[in-house]
Amino acid sequence: MIAANDPHRKPNMRLDERSTPGSAANQNPDVSQNVSPSVSPSVSPNPSPNPMSATVKTDSNPGAALCAFVSTLRYEDLPPEVVTRTEELFLDWLASALAAKGMHPIPQFEAFTRAMGPSDGRCEVLVSRTRSSAYFAAWVNAASSHLVEQDDLHNSSVLHPATVVFPAALAAAQDVGASGAELIAASVAGYEAGIRIGEFLGRSHYRIFHTTATVGTLAAAVAVGRLLKLTPAQMVHALGSAGTQAAGLWEFLRDAADSKQLHPAHAAASGLAAAYLARDGVTGAQRILDGAKGLAAGMSSDADPARLDAGLGHRWALLETSFKFHASCRHTHPAADALLAVMHEHRLAADDIAKVVTRVHQGAIDVLGAVVLPTTVHQAKFSMGTVLGLLAVHGTASLDAFRDHALTDARVAAFRDKVSMVLDPEVDQAYPQRWLGRVEVTTRSGETFHGAIDEPKGDPGNTLSRAELADKTRRLARFSGAATENEVEALIERVWQLHAATDVSRLLPAAGEDTP
Repeated sequence: MIAANDPHRKPNMRLDERSTPGSAANQNPDVSQNVSPSVSPSVSPNPSPNPMSATVKTDSNPGAALCAFVSTLRYEDLPPEVVTRTEELFLDWLASALAAKGMHPIPQFEAFTRAMGPSDGRCEVLVSRTRSSAYFAAWVNAASSHLVEQDDLHNSSVLHPATVVFPAALAAAQDVGASGAELIAASVAGYEAGIRIGEFLGRSHYRIFHTTATVGTLAAAVAVGRLLKLTPAQMVHALGSAGTQAAGLWEFLRDAADSKQLHPAHAAASGLAAAYLARDGVTGAQRILDGAKGLAAGMSSDADPARLDAGLGHRWALLETSFKFHASCRHTHPAADALLAVMHEHRLAADDIAKVVTRVHQGAIDVLGAVVLPTTVHQAKFSMGTVLGLLAVHGTASLDAFRDHALTDARVAAFRDKVSMVLDPEVDQAYPQRWLGRVEVTTRSGETFHGAIDEPKGDPGNTLSRAELADKTRRLARFSGAATENEVEALIERVWQLHAATDVSRLLPAAGEDTP
């Protein structure tokens, strides 16, 4: 529990002081209170048909136990460090979303939203500064936040939680008029559930299915369900309806297809829909996770149900989430940092190196092995050789480096051809709990150097500070021009005070408005 005098405990200020104060329900810092129907026409009292009000038995159903935990999780139950880290993850997600402004295929997602969604609504579409329904705002914000490969990752679940949890949670929070504390509590619920479900499905699931797409649907449903004040029984139904929509295959990567952005978009929007439907009485499978024809039966060969409710309320899995330092697939980061360490220690330049052998886990081979000769900037982020080539030649694998050099620099291409991946038993055994970096670098003079990194930059033991996260936010916003310097600074300060905000209805000025 957070102490009564802790600054994280009681919201006392608005996130957007320019908008009209909300109702008393909006301003109430007690996240255990239901949101009044007068706050938003879309929020109605929870109906209680018999199937939805039934008691859920959790004794032999770890999925139900998980639902009971997340549906009753209160902001006051969160340790201060969890609140702080949630704000940091939220800012990191916002930066990732803003960085994709104008980048293909996000304008196509926006156009679809304009054609199919309402012309206005309560929920922000971040890249365009427009507003839409909760469903379509979550849809676009999720797609945009996963495009530039700068969103967070949880190691042992191999899940990108932010890109599915925050778009759905923010949209629902704006729809119902929730406070910053309520948004934080709901987001934590989504992280804790999503991470455990990802761990439950195991390594076999990730080989074919993109965990962020599949598990993300359930994580989004949990976060939104928490904001809608679903009961434990209703949360089970929300999970059932989310799980039956879970989808996302890795085959897109082989063709450099754009459909990867559909993965988080579908997950966030479908999870949100599942929670709203459960609130209104739509039932879902009671054992969608471990039932005879549930997710594990169809999508995993090594599922472990014990992972679903292990450590609830004691192990805060959100704190284990890694930030991305390089703008590439996280599977490249351990080897990237190991190569940088070798080059720094032995003062090597790219032209000094004849060969680099990266010793990796099987998951890296499964994902990165499909990319031999990248044809798009996005596909290049999944090319081990390209990522290491950018670092060796230019000293960075930033968004600017990928845009300017990944496909056109002959020196990067030449270095890419020097890089290979081999399965390493030690690295593979540690994965996915630990993502170890091991490289063997052979120079043109015949010397061989070995590099080893146990915690890549961004991992919890080697994390980004608040100052580094703020700087990353500035860089990503500057890359796309999605926000002015003043807007970015104001956004950073607002997010650092998210716990105290009584209203989250607007994070950025609307299109055409002056910076507040």
